Amino acid sequence: MTITLKVSENTKQKMIEYFEDKKRLKTPDYAIFQADEADTVVTLYNSGKAVFQGRSADIDANMWKEMERHLNPTKKVEMTNSEDKKKKEKVKEFVDPKIYYANTIGSDEVGTGDYFGPIVVCATYVTKDDIPFLEELGVKDSKKLTDDKILEIVPKIIKKIPYECIILNNKDYNENYNTDMNMNKVKAILHNKVLSKMITKYQADYIVVDQFANPFVYYNYLKETNYVKNITFITKAEDKCLSVACASLISRFVFLKEFDKLGEKLGVFLIKGASDKVDELGLRIVNKYGVDKLKEIAKLNFKNTEKIKQLKESQN
Repeated sequence: MTITLKVSENTKQKMIEYFEDKKRLKTPDYAIFQADEADTVVTLYNSGKAVFQGRSADIDANMWKEMERHLNPTKKVEMTNSEDKKKKEKVKEFVDPKIYYANTIGSDEVGTGDYFGPIVVCATYVTKDDIPFLEELGVKDSKKLTDDKILEIVPKIIKKIPYECIILNNKDYNENYNTDMNMNKVKAILHNKVLSKMITKYQADYIVVDQFANPFVYYNYLKETNYVKNITFITKAEDKCLSVACASLISRFVFLKEFDKLGEKLGVFLIKGASDKVDELGLRIVNKYGVDKLKEIAKLNFKNTEKIKQLKESQN
């Protein structure tokens, strides 16, 4: 068993004092010391990483975890256990390899993590015969493709691969978002809409969704409407199903186009994501157009909104 605990400077000093008479003669690179505590080997590194190895590693690690918590009550304790990692690795998701080589309808979305710009959800239909064409374009490794590459190859994809796309602008998003309508429910509704359109036109062996919620939760979001059933939910599905990979790329392509149009309309170069840089840009937009402009161009439930308002207040 190996347990790693991140300790603060004051805990580090306590450990140095405690293990003074228990140190080994040799010290590993970048370590302050390595010591023996019964059947546990303890190594403290300059970085503040303390590593406990042995049958009683959990007992010794927990003792120093409590010390860290006692000395630094406001700080979050960071501790990892190799046994926990092994358990997670054992519970790997099984994905039927036949899915990749089957006729599939798959859906994916883009824009849910971006403060500015719309949410775009797309579904595509990919047959076995389309696989060589898509692999040659590099669709199999869709996550490795840059935005420039996406802008280059998606026009070729949409000429050959059938698809349905929905764009939810931020004005409509903000008007519908509430305590009963969170982001995942919005996504579920949009996925269901594009999939519903696709299944009326195409017969697929599998319907695949890039999983963002437990299947039970997903279907529960849709209980008040007619929904597509028999979905195969796969995490990181764009790596395992080409229809999802295509959906991911087309969604991104549409998002980039809409994002650029919005930037041109505002007369600014918009920043993707939800970083501090986005807050600074949001302040510039608010200074130019007023705070109500955010209702049209941004997702108001993001923390960025409050940060931008605070930045505005600090200016006054």
